[in-house]
Amino acid sequence: MEGERRRSPLRSFALGGVVGAAGAIATVRRLRQPSRRPRNAPAGLAAFEDAPCFLEVVGDEAKRYREAAGEE
Repeated sequence: MEGERRRSPLRSFALGGVVGAAGAIATVRRLRQPSRRPRNAPAGLAAFEDAPCFLEVVGDEAKRYREAAGEE
């Protein structure tokens, strides 16, 4: 470790404080912004249950399941 300059504890503390404060400010700003999703909109996978592509896939899977059950 020859030639390397060690950072002082005060400098590390100040840098950590600046990073922490920036994180806290970003969190507060994010919490203050209104949600992009309407309040009554479903969340997660429930948001896709009425999508035409999802209904098509479910219908295709149900058809294959019925065909497989009928063959046995």
